[in-house]
Amino acid sequence: MPYQRIILAVDLTDQSILVANKAAAMCKAFDGQLTIIHVIESLNYAYGGDVPIDVSDIQEQLHSTATSRMEVLVDQLDVPVHSTVVTQGGIESEIHRVAEESSADLIVVGSHGRHGLALLLGSTANGVLHGAPCDVLAVRVKSES
Repeated sequence: MPYQRIILAVDLTDQSILVANKAAAMCKAFDGQLTIIHVIESLNYAYGGDVPIDVSDIQEQLHSTATSRMEVLVDQLDVPVHSTVVTQGGIESEIHRVAEESSADLIVVGSHGRHGLALLLGSTANGVLHGAPCDVLAVRVKSES
């Protein structure tokens, strides 16, 4: 079954282009449309809702920076991008939400290929896989050591 609606979830690090190129190749192969999502984890969410200061200015600055980096990433791709989403919340839940809303056939996400406890406790790719409304492709990227 060809993948027509592909969601690319990126963290907007330098390695994002490696994952983006794989998603772009999938779009070319299946004549699919690409949606790119970046999730800014809410500081309140990340710290259990116990942040004693107003973080709205920080969150707005994070959103602005992410939007700029997203534009740079889109410009580097050789396929048209159907839409981009910069959102805030829980990473896995936001990726799942956007995938469901767009009736995605495939989610492409980067994976650092960690093993053992790091894989069990902290892998975003693993979190996206569980509960995803469609297939998930984890693209291995090398960790900078």
